[in-house]
Amino acid sequence: MLKKERYKAFTDHFSTHMPVAETELEYETPFQLLIAVVLSAQCTDKRINMVTPALFRDFPTPEHLASSTFDELFPYIKSVSYPNNKTKHLLGLGKMLVEDFNSEIPSTVKELVKLPGVGRKTANVITSVVWNQPNMAVDTHVFRVSKRLGLVPQNAKTPLEVEKQLIKHIPKEHIHIAHHWLILHGRYVCLARKPKCEACDITHFCRYYEKNKAKMEMEKELLSGTKK
Repeated sequence: MLKKERYKAFTDHFSTHMPVAETELEYETPFQLLIAVVLSAQCTDKRINMVTPALFRDFPTPEHLASSTFDELFPYIKSVSYPNNKTKHLLGLGKMLVEDFNSEIPSTVKELVKLPGVGRKTANVITSVVWNQPNMAVDTHVFRVSKRLGLVPQNAKTPLEVEKQLIKHIPKEHIHIAHHWLILHGRYVCLARKPKCEACDITHFCRYYEKNKAKMEMEKELLSGTKK
């Protein structure tokens, strides 16, 4: 299958079967989403959704963060990964939003990455989710699934290389939602250690499945024989 055909199969399938795909982080405002995404680095969305209700309640604006202290903020996020660094990031983020951005969330990747704790991936998430900009955030799920499907070459070694490939070939109008397609597929079907190929609807254009099909079918037959 040619790369062009593989990308078409990808967008056709998900635009039909998953026309609505959103982040699983719970938020109501761009500010809340920014905080949640910063906290979610190397942590699960489930854990973040457990700590953010109280955090959003008591720190509803950039001004509240900016006027807070480490000792006041830390208890709210002590159960997430790297709480010390993330507490410092949120305090600095709040101050910069107030002092440099009039308490508004920047709408460009270039401005967002100036904020403490905000890297390219986080900036891409914010701009694509809030403003539907054609930006592709590459996390571990996107990195893994895009390579398994054959959307990007195996020699793409960095998130930026994968991002550039996906941006180049996915139709512009689908880029912001394709990020969620890849994440959700990786989170629930194309698992890192043991992908659920038997329950997958897109094996017909998956390079990983093509490569491992014979092995999988043999294992399935052996398992079936054992059960008998």
